[in-house]
Amino acid sequence: MMHHTPAKGTTNVRTTRLEETLAWVAEAGHGALEGRLRELDNEWSVGRMVKSTTGVLILGGLALTFFVHPWCAAVVALGGCLLAQSLFARHNWLGDLFHAVGFRTSCEIDHERTALKALRGDFRHLPTMHEIEDRDAISRFEDEGGPAFEPEQPRVAPREAVHEVVEATRL
Repeated sequence: MMHHTPAKGTTNVRTTRLEETLAWVAEAGHGALEGRLRELDNEWSVGRMVKSTTGVLILGGLALTFFVHPWCAAVVALGGCLLAQSLFARHNWLGDLFHAVGFRTSCEIDHERTALKALRGDFRHLPTMHEIEDRDAISRFEDEGGPAFEPEQPRVAPREAVHEVVEATRL
């Protein structure tokens, strides 16, 4: 998994774009949310593009070397160098190029996937430490004659919910 640290302006643009996409999905309904999750399953990440490109360079270079000219081995060497750079360096030229043209890192894709799942409600039934501690307090309160119901949560606008989810799921 590649981790890129883009410039602050790029991060803001990508976060805004993510929030707009999530808001559109939230307003469009459950079908749009399921469709977007399917799209994310098929989206190619920067890391996948780097691996695929270097693989094509290496295999294509081997074929060219064998069938065309021995000097085509330079293509194999280029592919190997780019692959090695992506394996051992935090940033690599090919990854930065793909990121600049619009491919997202796997972390960015997972961020959107997690935010969509949160909007869908996948995590609402998971207990949190806060809820467990409060449950004990509520139980004591009910034993003392307090209300035996949980107060209803206020509804929020889709865009406000999206902003909260993006902030909560930021990696």
